Amino acid sequence: MADTHATDDLQNMPDWFRRLSLRHLQLLLSLSELGSVSDTARAASTSQPALSKWLKELEDAVGAPLFERHARGLTPTHHGKVLLAHARRVVNEMARAQYQLAALPAGTPQHVIIGTTPPTAAGLMPLAITDFLKRYPKARIELWESSMVVLLEKLEQSAVDIVVGTLDNYEPSENIRSEVLYAESTRIIARAGHPLTRLRRPIAWDDLYRYDWIVWPTGAPIRNKLDLALTRAGRGPLPYRVESASLTANFALIESSDLLGAVSSRLAEHFARRGGIVSLPFRLNSDSSVGVCWRQEALHEGPARDFLESLRKAVKRGRPAAHSVKLPVGE
Repeated sequence: MADTHATDDLQNMPDWFRRLSLRHLQLLLSLSELGSVSDTARAASTSQPALSKWLKELEDAVGAPLFERHARGLTPTHHGKVLLAHARRVVNEMARAQYQLAALPAGTPQHVIIGTTPPTAAGLMPLAITDFLKRYPKARIELWESSMVVLLEKLEQSAVDIVVGTLDNYEPSENIRSEVLYAESTRIIARAGHPLTRLRRPIAWDDLYRYDWIVWPTGAPIRNKLDLALTRAGRGPLPYRVESASLTANFALIESSDLLGAVSSRLAEHFARRGGIVSLPFRLNSDSSVGVCWRQEALHEGPARDFLESLRKAVKRGRPAAHSVKLPVGE
């Protein structure tokens, strides 16, 4: 019955849609990326007149321009953006299919592409990957690290299978499913031996303002949580000297100076175990929801479904001690 419906859907599609090949979709993506008919023609080993003629015929069939022509080149119209979004998904899915088919003779079809934000990359991801590879020793994992905005866009395009990160600003999507894995507090960290670690009384906001800070850029989840905590406490901006999106540089600077910083509790726990960094006994009143997102159809495939299970197991195994410690909330 499902095959019959698929055949009926194909027959009901307009002729121009049924005539689109994978090469045509790649040409559309190239036109968008290069912004030039001549450059795309050169890259595709075709002539500029032939490409221009094909694009004009396609736009006539669609009934609307797909690109705006201007002196600087081409930019997608609204109709173009819609078609390009689907083209990216199809091209990415076909690339995945090619890999899986090629891997079948070798007996290693397990392949999963994971998108993660820096905090989950250091804290949660190693546990999940270790569990997954124990079950599938020959599996191949690709790990992409970026912001949630970028990763969710890649997820919509089928460029990644699963995205893990903060869901605080996540907006529901028709094609994407999500699950909250755990709630996480934001912690303030300092080097071991920092003057604030020797206070014989509870740390107050005024104490934190006596030291310089290193903060994540505006818009980063941790920066948002820090700003929210400041707003709730009726405080102004912190005296920050460094703004950085580099996790490695941030921890190196904090470890070697009196700079203070804010990170997720799991990340704080991860670096505290390595030594050199400590969490101050001061909790910001701004918890986050960390979760996982996936395309609805992806869980029909073994790798994505199995990695999601590894993530759930990792959450249970890796819950930091900070979750069981009651800290004073900053006021």
